[in-house]
Amino acid sequence: MGNNLSSSRSGHSAELPISEVLGLSRNPASDPMRLRGDEYAELAQASRNRMFANALVAVFAASVFAPLIGLAIVGPWAAVLAFILYKSRQTDLLLVDPGQRLDPARLERKQNLNSVAAATCWVGALLIFPLLSNGAEALTLIMIILTLMISSTFVFSTSPLSVLIYIAILGFGAVVSLALQAQWAAMGGVILFTIASLVAMVQVRTTFLKARLAEAAVVEKEAVVSLLLREFEENEADWLWEIDPARRLRSVSPRFAFALGEAQADIEGKPLLEMVAGQNWTSGHFPSSLHELAEKLKDRENFSNMLVQVSIQGEERWWELSGTPMRDEQGRFNGFRGVGSDVTEQRKSSEKIAYLARYDTLTQLPNRLQLTEALGEALRYAAQWRTRCALLMVDLDRFKAVNDSLGHMTGDKLLAQVSARLQSLMGENHMCGRLGGDEFAVVIRDAAAPGIVRDLARRIIDSLSQPYKVDHHTLYVGASVGSAEGPRDGNSVEEMMRNADLALYRAKDMGGGEHYRFEPVLHASAEERRQLEVSLRQALEKDELVLHYQPVVDARSENVVSFEALVRWNSAEHGFVSPGKFIPLAEDTRLIVPIGQWVMRKACEEARNWPEHVKVNVNVSPEQLLEPGFHEEVVQALAASGLRPERLEVEVTESIFLRDASVARNALEQVMALGCSVALDDFGTGYSSLGYLRKLKFSTIKVDRTFVQGAAQGSAESLAIINAVVAMAKSLKMTTTAEGVETIEESELIRNLGCDKIQGYYFGRPMTATDARGLFSMVRELRA
Repeated sequence: MGNNLSSSRSGHSAELPISEVLGLSRNPASDPMRLRGDEYAELAQASRNRMFANALVAVFAASVFAPLIGLAIVGPWAAVLAFILYKSRQTDLLLVDPGQRLDPARLERKQNLNSVAAATCWVGALLIFPLLSNGAEALTLIMIILTLMISSTFVFSTSPLSVLIYIAILGFGAVVSLALQAQWAAMGGVILFTIASLVAMVQVRTTFLKARLAEAAVVEKEAVVSLLLREFEENEADWLWEIDPARRLRSVSPRFAFALGEAQADIEGKPLLEMVAGQNWTSGHFPSSLHELAEKLKDRENFSNMLVQVSIQGEERWWELSGTPMRDEQGRFNGFRGVGSDVTEQRKSSEKIAYLARYDTLTQLPNRLQLTEALGEALRYAAQWRTRCALLMVDLDRFKAVNDSLGHMTGDKLLAQVSARLQSLMGENHMCGRLGGDEFAVVIRDAAAPGIVRDLARRIIDSLSQPYKVDHHTLYVGASVGSAEGPRDGNSVEEMMRNADLALYRAKDMGGGEHYRFEPVLHASAEERRQLEVSLRQALEKDELVLHYQPVVDARSENVVSFEALVRWNSAEHGFVSPGKFIPLAEDTRLIVPIGQWVMRKACEEARNWPEHVKVNVNVSPEQLLEPGFHEEVVQALAASGLRPERLEVEVTESIFLRDASVARNALEQVMALGCSVALDDFGTGYSSLGYLRKLKFSTIKVDRTFVQGAAQGSAESLAIINAVVAMAKSLKMTTTAEGVETIEESELIRNLGCDKIQGYYFGRPMTATDARGLFSMVRELRA
């Protein structure tokens, strides 16, 4: 608050409006009554001096004119003037006595009236006395009036408006008097003198006001400093310190003694450095910060907020010290004085913040920031010494399945074990860290040795693929590694990170558990993928997607019982795009959700053109199934098409149980409640879902084509799996569908193994909607 007021006053001292100078405005900072209230003693003295000066001048005038016009005239005039001066004195004394102080506006009016009365009294004498004395001593009275005018400029400096009134009336009277005497030149001089007196009064008042403002600001600053010093002394965290020219402590404050852990009397006169060095004093091995402090004290230099490591009672602490050399009046050095505080806890907090900024809290490994710094340094080292550095990006395989099925706490514990294994593989030339999620990175500073990147990548994959024991669970995850070498694969951190990530993406595409080195062709693949994504986002709007239908037949009668709806994409920019290419892309970008909704609507619409006993099978991705409104989407598709729910069969894969199993189960139960059936596709190729076969009433289990082809080639394992699936399905009152049947031999084999339905190229490839409808026309013609 003090600073604000001081700055406000400084602004006033630079330029004061005339209204404030004359006291016409009520600015709290320059209110004349407020300023005069700070100097009541000076006001009383000024009032007394004014009264005596007027009395002396009045006595002089009376002594001059009494012999000329008689005491009978001069006496009453002097009495009236004395009365006016007395009343002015009384008004001023009201300001001096705080107990009798009246309203400032009322006091100002009284002062102004007193000024008018006093000036009028003198003007009366100026006009009457020379007239009665036949012009004798008229010049003397003019001089008296002018003297009163100029002297009142200083005497009345605390009452600006009354001074202005007083000078104006006196000047006006002098001008009138000289005009009556036809003294035109003198009259002009008096007019100029009056103006000069008024200007001088304003200047004097301005100077006075500025001086008072400056004094008030100084007083206020001193009060603020005193307040701050009192607060400082009462603050337990800070203390004052002082040393003499020999650097020995003196005037030790209680706070400083407490900080040193000693009594005041015991440390008075002790060397400061000895007290803060602790046991290091005898050995001479000081922290660098203490050496810096000693140099500052030796060179007698100011220092501010210097962090110093000290030893207090055997405990390492951190102090923040500021100090200023002291000098006496002759300029001789007289020691140091300063302030200090113990910032040990703040230092620990700062160190912790700095650690958190550079390390991953879960795994205690370096984080992305520190890894990028290390990679940048490795690139500079490789450029300087004409060698190679490397970056390996490591991503865990199947980690998401663990996280989703067992929870994030188990996933975090698994990541901690992964980081420990990764750290154990690091050499002196390596740094590993966590980029985020289940993605790690390794920086190799010098990768010039042949095969170093390949060998380390292989060891990482082998180590991270070993089983983990977490909370009584035995977990299996693998690792994929993508690598880039600098400066061959990039001259900047950004390039290296991008290229290693592209290599990692390719390693994941290869099925996981692989290491892939960056190749320039990956840029083309990434760009192709990017362009493909852009086109895929517009595919629905441009009506580029179309549904094909593959028949599913009864194993015994070979009649069509359903069609599986399969989406195809004929892009204007890329031509026909394989489903194996754009379906994974759609799943990665979540475009599979709007595409799946479109497939559901179109398939239901087309099924209305088939015989009533023929169903339509619609594949639903995990992303689509886990959408909160999936159940409503099915209802809308059925309602819009008019298709009976019993004719819609939703196909899902085992992967739905690896995401949010409870949400997936609820969604499927809601679909079943509508009357729709649910088929489990690609059974046996993913994670075991036998528990969900018992909990969910699937209508059909689809045997994957790999088992069908294996059985046709005489694989005992494939035959056993098909037999087991068929037996299990019959016991659970479910039907089975064999996929990928391409020959008559495979068809006979599957029929003999007991499968209920068959799907494959042997009975029909995926076909357009027109061709699918044509099948039923052919059947009707054959029957006719």
